Amino acid sequence: MKELVAELDARVATDPGAVVAIDADGAHALAAVLGAADDFAEVLADVAGPGVTLLLQADNSKRTIAGARAVGRLGGTLALISRHSTREEFAAAREDIAPDVVVASAAALSTWDGAAADGPVLDGWHLAAAGRAAADRWAGGVVVGLTSGSTGRAKGVVQSEAALRYAGRRTIEAVGLRPGDAVGALVPLSSAAAICFGLYLPLMLGGPMLLLEKWEPGAAVRLLAEHRARWTMCVPTMALQMGSAAGAEGALTAMTAMTVGGGPMDAGALGRAERRLGTRFLRVFGMSECLGHTTPRPSDPVDQRLGTDGRPFPGTELRVVDELGASLPAGVTGHAQVRGPSLFLGYARGGTVESPRLTRDGFLATGDLMEIRPDGSVTVKGREKDIIIRGGRNIDITEVESAIARHPEVDQVCVVPVPDEVLGERVAALLVTGREDLDVPALQEHLHGEGLAKGKWPEYVFRVEALPQNRVGKLARREAAVLADRLRGAAGGGG
Repeated sequence: MKELVAELDARVATDPGAVVAIDADGAHALAAVLGAADDFAEVLADVAGPGVTLLLQADNSKRTIAGARAVGRLGGTLALISRHSTREEFAAAREDIAPDVVVASAAALSTWDGAAADGPVLDGWHLAAAGRAAADRWAGGVVVGLTSGSTGRAKGVVQSEAALRYAGRRTIEAVGLRPGDAVGALVPLSSAAAICFGLYLPLMLGGPMLLLEKWEPGAAVRLLAEHRARWTMCVPTMALQMGSAAGAEGALTAMTAMTVGGGPMDAGALGRAERRLGTRFLRVFGMSECLGHTTPRPSDPVDQRLGTDGRPFPGTELRVVDELGASLPAGVTGHAQVRGPSLFLGYARGGTVESPRLTRDGFLATGDLMEIRPDGSVTVKGREKDIIIRGGRNIDITEVESAIARHPEVDQVCVVPVPDEVLGERVAALLVTGREDLDVPALQEHLHGEGLAKGKWPEYVFRVEALPQNRVGKLARREAAVLADRLRGAAGGGG
């Protein structure tokens, strides 16, 4: 992150007392955080030399800023791992990344390695030297972020600084952010996307970074409101939970916009939440492998902001293709492919970069179903594998969720399969709603009015206080399916 380091050096020379971050410990001046980072860089240099690969426990605090700055000073690569990772997940990450140094809390290191390490560094954390590997093994990659691992072993996504800067700049331009604006970092800083939009972008802007250590919707709203945040990015579940947790309406009127992406979204539910919060939501499409590459603008009509996923960033190309790879015309749903300046370098495998599988002309298959409209805006129709197979019939989960979410008293919904001896799978819905009588008949009546085919209606409906989430706040479908099956059993098979 050499470019970011140079910018921070220039900034601290003219305004050392500027607040760079506000976390659970309070406000932190730029000079103090950079000083701690430079001290940490000296320790890393002694242990591993320049070009170090550091595996750092992801932490929404000044520690992650210091870690990024220190690695950037040494021309190295920053890899991040969740503090909630298991011993097995840590072992897999270490195998893929082959870090020179691991830095984490004593509790995390004890869980992962079964033994304490040297230290302390970064305000009481500990350092474990893991051996020295080649300094140039990441092909210019500066960040390795682990995916959520919802479908198995997490993948280490390797991104370059050029990709981080491109995605950050295009987002700043689209939202209309200005130098010095405060930005909220609500999503755990463990993925490449979270580092890009929660750390790199606010450091480029030069305003306070508002770091939420632990997810709690009410605390998030208070943090953003108190410090007059101008922008944040989060996943749909978090946005809807903030809408529900908002006390008085209009708590976030100082916010230009809130970018929402990373999961199924419904215009009605998003609209209700943004009205409660008093800001504007920007529904986007992106992935760690190709950082945040579409967005609407705050000035766009509400049906475009909430009903589509915006337009590609300038310089990014999206297309939809059929099963044979042939391009499809506007208005036809197909398999999404993307290429552009924020495309990742590859996955971490055995301590080096494994190049991604691209088409001959350089496009990456995203695994999503998408429609591109004649005006260039895109709409994600769901994941290619988000289906329930009931009696041999494929049911599109996103279609059912969208119809349910249009109910005015449904705050959040997750549709999942539950096993059935006869049909293979049946449809179940988990609802977050304040309406106690929103049961199977009431929901089916709503779906009839929506025109959803009867064969797609949920046969089980369960009200829950919150939907299961993974470590980065995204909907955890596997856990949701387990919960629905357990609730069905507790209810004696009824809904």
